[in-house]
This record gives sequence, C-alpha cells and structure tokens, in this order.
Amino acid sequence: LGVRASEEMARMDLGRMNNYKSVIRKVGNDLGVDPALIAGIISRESRAGNALDDGWGDHGNGWGLMQVDKRHHTIVGAWNSEEHLRQGTGILVNFIKTIQKKFPGWSKEQQLKGGIAAYNFGDRNVQTYERVDVGTTGGDYSNDVVARAQFYKKNDF
Repeated sequence: LGVRASEEMARMDLGRMNNYKSVIRKVGNDLGVDPALIAGIISRESRAGNALDDGWGDHGNGWGLMQVDKRHHTIVGAWNSEEHLRQGTGILVNFIKTIQKKFPGWSKEQQLKGGIAAYNFGDRNVQTYERVDVGTTGGDYSNDVVARAQFYKKNDF
C-alpha cells in the first residue's frame, strides 16, 4: 500500500481540508510549521473531521481535527478552531524539539519524522530511527503523515 494509499486517503480528504486551508496556513506560518504537514496530520488523525463524532475521536479521548488527547492536555477551542490547531501544532513543535535534543545526530528529516511519531505515541517511545514507527497507530504513522503532507504540498497547502 504505502505512499499510494496515503496519497489516496489525502485526496479523499482534500475537499474537506480545503475548508480549513486559510486557518491551517495562518497557524503554520505563525508557528513555523509547513501548513502541508499540519494538513497531513489532520488527514491522518480525523480525515479532516469526517471521522469525528461531535469533535471527538479515539473512543472519546481525542479532540478536534488534530486529535489532541484529553488524557495528556487540557482541551482548548472548538474542534475545528484556530485555537485547536494552534494547540495541536504547538504539541507537534514541542515533540520535534524534544526529538532534536534526544537525537542530535539524526538528520533534520529523521528528527522531523521522530517528532511526528512522538505526536502519535509519545517521545519516550521513539528509540531508534530504523524503528521510528514501531508501536505507532498502524505501525506507519510518520511515514503516512509525511506522504499525506507531500500530497497537500502539491495541492497548494
């Protein structure tokens, strides 16, 4: 399946994702994160809102487009709000910075993928680059998010 499957999922989410394009761009630009990466996470986590029940997913533990986990964070904003996207993107940035400190010898791309994997299952679970996705949802979280982000990059995010 791989990249083609990720691109197909992103393509299926594109219409809904376009509803959030301006706020995704604003948050991405404000926080220094490629908006396409934010869109990739939104596609993976909530299918651009399509997989949510009144804003909730993950058996009532994940909130909003980026599925912020209520067990680890105080939820802010409506499920599809700028506040929510700022919170989720801020969590991602913190995980990327944590992985950069934990693995200073990794390339920037490896650190980014480690941070994306940590967004899914915590930075303690990122042990080696070769096994960065082992234990993530589906066992392919960072690779899937990156492939979706590349699709959104090509589609003007």
